[in-house]
Amino acid sequence: MAKPGVSEGLPFGPDTLVFKVMNKMFALTDIETFDFVNLKCDPERAILLREEYEGIQPGYHMNKQQWNSVYTQSDVSDELIFELIDDSYNLIAEGLPKKDREALKNMT
Repeated sequence: MAKPGVSEGLPFGPDTLVFKVMNKMFALTDIETFDFVNLKCDPERAILLREEYEGIQPGYHMNKQQWNSVYTQSDVSDELIFELIDDSYNLIAEGLPKKDREALKNMT
């Protein structure tokens, strides 16, 4: 929530917390259990991460090429989870329309 342009909501119902940057989703998780968080990822890096970590799987109910489910109680360190959150945020922010990218820059 500390990142510029971030909002949170429950667009899929009361159980799934969604984080968006400039109204585009970059992370979602179960609000009760927080077993895993779905994060956008570069497709090539997504494959490498899945090969290296048992706790990183193709995104549950998401595009399997571009989203990973990162399990919080697994072999994935907190530091890597934070890095992957930053990467997901940045991927979405970089893909925003120019007007939204400019507005985001003005928020920092």
